[in-house]
Amino acid sequence: MTKLLMSFLVALIFSSAALADVYKYTGSDGKVYYTDTPPNKKYKRIIRTKVIVNIRNKPTGLNLSSVSKKKYGKISRYARANKKKYTPYIKQAAKKYRVSEKLLHAVILAESAYNPNAVSSAGAVGLMQLMPATARRYGVTNRNDPKQNISGGARYLRDLLKMFNSNLTLAVASYNAGEGAVKKYNNSIPPYKETRNYVKKVLAFYKS
Repeated sequence: MTKLLMSFLVALIFSSAALADVYKYTGSDGKVYYTDTPPNKKYKRIIRTKVIVNIRNKPTGLNLSSVSKKKYGKISRYARANKKKYTPYIKQAAKKYRVSEKLLHAVILAESAYNPNAVSSAGAVGLMQLMPATARRYGVTNRNDPKQNISGGARYLRDLLKMFNSNLTLAVASYNAGEGAVKKYNNSIPPYKETRNYVKKVLAFYKS
Protein backbone atom coordinates (compact mmCIF):
# COMPACT_ATOMS: atom_id res chain seq x y z
CA MET A 1 0.00 0.00 0.00
CA THR A 2 1.49 3.33 -1.05
CA LYS A 3 2.22 6.18 1.33
CA LEU A 4 -0.27 8.29 -0.63
CA LEU A 5 -3.06 5.78 -0.04
CA MET A 6 -2.12 5.45 3.62
CA SER A 7 -2.25 9.23 4.03
CA PHE A 8 -5.61 9.36 2.31
CA LEU A 9 -7.08 6.67 4.53
CA VAL A 10 -5.78 8.26 7.72
CA ALA A 11 -7.29 11.58 6.69
CA LEU A 12 -10.58 9.88 5.90
CA ILE A 13 -10.74 8.00 9.18
CA PHE A 14 -10.13 11.08 11.30
CA SER A 15 -12.39 13.36 9.30
CA SER A 16 -15.81 14.32 10.66
CA ALA A 17 -17.48 12.37 7.88
CA ALA A 18 -18.41 8.72 8.20
CA LEU A 19 -16.17 6.17 6.57
CA ALA A 20 -16.91 5.58 2.90
CA ASP A 21 -15.69 3.38 0.07
CA VAL A 22 -12.32 4.21 -1.48
CA TYR A 23 -11.92 4.46 -5.26
CA LYS A 24 -8.77 4.49 -7.41
CA TYR A 25 -8.05 5.83 -10.89
CA THR A 26 -4.81 5.70 -12.87
CA GLY A 27 -4.54 8.50 -15.41
CA SER A 28 -3.02 8.30 -18.89
CA ASP A 29 0.04 10.07 -17.49
CA GLY A 30 0.53 7.31 -14.94
CA LYS A 31 -0.59 9.36 -11.95
CA VAL A 32 -2.79 7.57 -9.41
CA TYR A 33 -5.80 9.27 -7.82
CA TYR A 34 -7.80 8.19 -4.76
CA THR A 35 -11.20 9.47 -3.64
CA ASP A 36 -14.31 8.52 -1.67
CA THR A 37 -16.58 10.38 -4.11
CA PRO A 38 -15.73 9.21 -7.65
CA PRO A 39 -16.60 11.84 -10.31
CA ASN A 40 -16.99 9.24 -13.06
CA LYS A 41 -17.01 5.50 -13.78
CA LYS A 42 -13.29 5.42 -14.53
CA TYR A 43 -12.66 5.18 -10.78
CA LYS A 44 -12.68 1.61 -9.45
CA ARG A 45 -13.57 0.74 -5.88
CA ILE A 46 -10.61 -0.83 -4.07
CA ILE A 47 -11.78 -0.70 -0.45
CA ARG A 48 -15.29 -1.15 0.91
CA THR A 49 -15.89 0.31 4.37
CA LYS A 50 -18.92 0.10 6.61
CA VAL A 51 -20.79 3.36 6.93
CA ILE A 52 -22.28 3.95 10.37
CA VAL A 53 -24.66 6.86 10.65
CA ASN A 54 -25.34 8.43 14.02
CA ILE A 55 -29.07 9.12 14.05
CA ARG A 56 -28.56 12.12 16.34
CA ASN A 57 -26.61 13.82 13.55
CA LYS A 58 -28.86 12.70 10.73
CA PRO A 59 -31.45 15.28 9.58
CA THR A 60 -34.80 13.54 9.75
CA GLY A 61 -37.38 16.30 9.83
CA LEU A 62 -38.56 14.87 13.14
CA ASN A 63 -38.09 16.35 16.57
CA LEU A 64 -36.69 13.23 18.24
CA SER A 65 -35.19 15.01 21.22
CA SER A 66 -38.59 15.52 22.84
CA VAL A 67 -39.85 12.00 22.19
CA SER A 68 -40.27 9.86 25.27
CA LYS A 69 -41.84 6.52 26.12
CA LYS A 70 -44.25 8.25 28.53
CA LYS A 71 -46.14 9.78 25.59
CA TYR A 72 -47.27 6.34 24.46
CA GLY A 73 -48.63 5.16 27.76
CA LYS A 74 -47.70 2.35 30.11
CA ILE A 75 -47.22 -1.18 28.88
CA SER A 76 -50.15 -3.37 29.89
CA ARG A 77 -49.92 -6.33 32.26
CA TYR A 78 -50.69 -8.62 29.31
CA ALA A 79 -47.86 -7.10 27.28
CA ARG A 80 -45.44 -7.37 30.20
CA ALA A 81 -46.28 -11.05 30.64
CA ASN A 82 -45.81 -11.75 26.94
CA LYS A 83 -42.60 -9.74 26.85
CA LYS A 84 -41.16 -12.06 29.48
CA LYS A 85 -42.57 -15.09 27.67
CA TYR A 86 -41.08 -14.23 24.27
CA THR A 87 -37.80 -12.67 25.39
CA PRO A 88 -35.89 -15.97 24.90
CA TYR A 89 -36.96 -16.00 21.22
CA ILE A 90 -36.02 -12.34 20.88
CA LYS A 91 -32.60 -12.94 22.43
CA GLN A 92 -32.02 -15.88 20.11
CA ALA A 93 -32.98 -13.95 16.98
CA ALA A 94 -30.97 -10.89 18.02
CA LYS A 95 -27.85 -13.00 18.48
CA LYS A 96 -28.34 -15.06 15.33
CA TYR A 97 -28.97 -12.12 13.01
CA ARG A 98 -26.83 -9.57 14.87
CA VAL A 99 -29.66 -7.15 15.47
CA SER A 100 -30.04 -5.12 18.65
CA GLU A 101 -32.27 -6.91 21.15
CA LYS A 102 -33.55 -3.52 22.28
CA LEU A 103 -34.56 -2.72 18.71
CA LEU A 104 -36.53 -5.95 18.38
CA HIS A 105 -38.36 -5.23 21.62
CA ALA A 106 -39.10 -1.66 20.47
CA VAL A 107 -40.51 -2.81 17.13
CA ILE A 108 -42.60 -5.57 18.70
CA LEU A 109 -44.01 -3.21 21.31
CA ALA A 110 -44.91 -0.64 18.64
CA GLU A 111 -46.27 -3.21 16.20
CA SER A 112 -48.32 -5.54 18.37
CA ALA A 113 -47.72 -4.78 22.06
CA TYR A 114 -46.46 -8.39 22.30
CA ASN A 115 -49.73 -9.86 21.02
CA PRO A 116 -48.88 -12.93 18.89
CA ASN A 117 -52.40 -12.97 17.44
CA ALA A 118 -52.45 -9.34 16.34
CA VAL A 119 -53.79 -8.72 12.81
CA SER A 120 -53.75 -5.33 11.11
CA SER A 121 -56.28 -3.97 8.64
CA ALA A 122 -53.61 -4.34 5.92
CA GLY A 123 -53.17 -8.03 6.67
CA ALA A 124 -50.00 -7.94 8.76
CA VAL A 125 -49.88 -10.72 11.34
CA GLY A 126 -48.18 -11.58 14.61
CA LEU A 127 -45.73 -10.05 17.03
CA MET A 128 -43.70 -8.25 14.34
CA GLN A 129 -46.69 -7.78 12.02
CA LEU A 130 -45.31 -9.60 9.00
CA MET A 131 -47.02 -9.13 5.65
CA PRO A 132 -47.49 -12.25 3.47
CA ALA A 133 -44.76 -11.21 1.02
CA THR A 134 -42.25 -10.55 3.80
CA ALA A 135 -43.06 -13.87 5.43
CA ARG A 136 -42.48 -15.71 2.14
CA ARG A 137 -39.20 -13.87 1.58
CA TYR A 138 -37.84 -15.08 4.90
CA GLY A 139 -39.30 -18.57 4.95
CA VAL A 140 -41.96 -17.92 7.60
CA THR A 141 -44.62 -20.56 7.02
CA ASN A 142 -46.77 -19.67 10.03
CA ARG A 143 -46.93 -15.97 10.85
CA ASN A 144 -48.81 -16.72 14.07
CA ASP A 145 -45.93 -18.79 15.40
CA PRO A 146 -44.00 -16.41 17.70
CA LYS A 147 -40.60 -17.95 17.05
CA GLN A 148 -40.97 -17.88 13.27
CA ASN A 149 -42.49 -14.41 13.33
CA ILE A 150 -39.67 -12.94 15.43
CA SER A 151 -37.05 -14.67 13.29
CA GLY A 152 -38.55 -13.30 10.07
CA GLY A 153 -38.90 -9.79 11.46
CA ALA A 154 -35.34 -9.80 12.81
CA ARG A 155 -33.93 -10.89 9.44
CA TYR A 156 -35.93 -8.18 7.70
CA LEU A 157 -34.61 -5.53 10.09
CA ARG A 158 -31.06 -6.80 9.59
CA ASP A 159 -31.42 -6.45 5.83
CA LEU A 160 -32.92 -2.97 6.14
CA LEU A 161 -30.03 -1.85 8.34
CA LYS A 162 -27.58 -3.16 5.76
CA MET A 163 -29.51 -1.53 2.94
CA PHE A 164 -29.43 1.89 4.62
CA ASN A 165 -25.87 1.72 5.95
CA SER A 166 -26.84 1.12 9.58
CA ASN A 167 -29.12 4.16 9.66
CA LEU A 168 -31.57 3.18 12.38
CA THR A 169 -34.12 5.86 11.52
CA LEU A 170 -34.40 4.84 7.86
CA ALA A 171 -34.48 1.13 8.73
CA VAL A 172 -37.40 1.72 11.11
CA ALA A 173 -39.20 3.90 8.56
CA SER A 174 -38.70 1.15 5.95
CA TYR A 175 -40.10 -1.49 8.28
CA ASN A 176 -43.32 0.52 8.39
CA ALA A 177 -43.62 1.99 4.90
CA GLY A 178 -41.39 -0.35 2.90
CA GLU A 179 -37.89 0.23 1.59
CA GLY A 180 -39.28 1.36 -1.75
CA ALA A 181 -41.02 4.34 -0.13
CA VAL A 182 -37.83 5.42 1.68
CA LYS A 183 -35.82 5.19 -1.55
CA LYS A 184 -38.54 7.05 -3.44
CA TYR A 185 -38.03 10.04 -1.15
CA ASN A 186 -34.25 10.06 -1.60
CA ASN A 187 -33.43 7.96 1.45
CA SER A 188 -35.46 9.99 3.90
CA ILE A 189 -38.51 9.32 6.03
CA PRO A 190 -41.57 9.36 3.73
CA PRO A 191 -43.99 12.22 4.40
CA TYR A 192 -46.63 9.85 5.74
CA LYS A 193 -48.15 10.78 9.09
CA GLU A 194 -48.39 7.11 10.13
CA THR A 195 -44.75 6.41 9.30
CA ARG A 196 -43.45 9.54 11.02
CA ASN A 197 -45.41 8.74 14.17
CA TYR A 198 -44.23 5.14 13.97
CA VAL A 199 -40.58 6.17 13.81
CA LYS A 200 -41.01 8.43 16.83
CA LYS A 201 -42.71 5.65 18.77
CA VAL A 202 -40.13 2.96 18.01
CA LEU A 203 -37.20 5.26 18.76
CA ALA A 204 -38.85 6.30 22.02
CA PHE A 205 -39.15 2.66 23.06
CA TYR A 206 -35.63 1.94 21.82
CA LYS A 207 -34.08 4.80 23.82
CA SER A 208 -35.94 4.01 27.05
